[in-house]
Amino acid sequence: MDDPIPSKFYSIPQGGNYAIMHKMNPDKIAIIGPGRLGTAFAYKWGRDGKEITIYYNDEALCHEINTTHLNPKHLTEDLERISGSMDRVPRLAPRVTATNDLDEVVQEHDFIVLAINMKGLPVFLNHLKPRIAKKKTKTCLISPIKSLASVGRKNELITPSQMINTYLFDLHHRYDIICIGGPFFDVDLAVGNPVCVTVAGKRHIAGLVRREFFAQNRGELSSYYNCDTVGVEACGALKNIVANIKGLADCCDIGSSIPGTIFARSGVEIRALSKILGGHFFTFLGQAGVGDMYVTLSSNASKNYRYGKYFYERYTGNTIETHQRVIAGIDGTPEGPGTLKSVYRYLESKNMYSPIFRSAYRIFNEGGTREDIREQIIKACQFDRRSNEYIGPFSGMVYNLFPHIWYRRHIGWWG
Repeated sequence: MDDPIPSKFYSIPQGGNYAIMHKMNPDKIAIIGPGRLGTAFAYKWGRDGKEITIYYNDEALCHEINTTHLNPKHLTEDLERISGSMDRVPRLAPRVTATNDLDEVVQEHDFIVLAINMKGLPVFLNHLKPRIAKKKTKTCLISPIKSLASVGRKNELITPSQMINTYLFDLHHRYDIICIGGPFFDVDLAVGNPVCVTVAGKRHIAGLVRREFFAQNRGELSSYYNCDTVGVEACGALKNIVANIKGLADCCDIGSSIPGTIFARSGVEIRALSKILGGHFFTFLGQAGVGDMYVTLSSNASKNYRYGKYFYERYTGNTIETHQRVIAGIDGTPEGPGTLKSVYRYLESKNMYSPIFRSAYRIFNEGGTREDIREQIIKACQFDRRSNEYIGPFSGMVYNLFPHIWYRRHIGWWG
């Protein structure tokens, strides 16, 4: 049950010292980046009467958003298709404005949504850190980012919240992180279709965020709480790779049965990686896991699913050329291809056996023919070295105690 929150301006403990309290203003929220998701949240929270500030470094784009109350780069074409004409496309609420002044955005807002991709996150955090350091009040960083990155000489995988904590490690008393997991699509948020998200983080701040930003109109947007931030992030990122594969499989003439195996066996690999990263095994069984993966694998609203379909349809034999052609035809950036490269580097460095993700890497990065793509998908599902669907009691104990060792199966235990 949520903790009772008695007033409009919420008192949040600073640095664990309950004698020092900061009144946070939930009526104002900043969104970093005017991409599809950032724009969708602006539509939703604007309808709820929040004062929304969108940050982007392009002054001309900010001016156009403020003038037309539309995003000229993202989401508007889809809204036009849904509405039937440009005249019927909904406009952003009057209280939604755009600015290229990052100093003002950080200083004036207690809640900041990081609606950017993982590739751009390190650069932004370098800009954010000195501004957080100068700020006298605490900030809640809200991350809906669904991707992973590999870092360091050992290619360690990290989630968005782990990256944020790494970059802001000496400012831990000045911010909190809330992770937003699926299942949700940006178009549904924008037009007001019913959406239920997962909110993960420290319970006191997560309860505040849920109440103020995800419960104003529960017919449109509501949420469940999950304490497993890393698990929610890992599930949200890894299912994008599976969506890439599913999009391919639906074009390969392999029948209607094998997609079920893709779904189930990829879940084994997602749970394994999630646990190694520090997540909980059972998070995958919730809506941030199977719920998010189901919709991402089964809907054309998913840009990662479309990426797989377009990759097969526009395949030239050259994976780099095909990738560029596919990206040019998708509004927004599919997270799956970048996450897949990070995951593959991690699998190689850790000697992990992961047939679904390894096959995906070969398909999207090593080339071949369309028949080779089909065979890779079949091989990943039908020729798994593991014959049992579930592990026994002894293996389960080893898995829980030493997951890094248990999954070193690709080229032998000590290869």
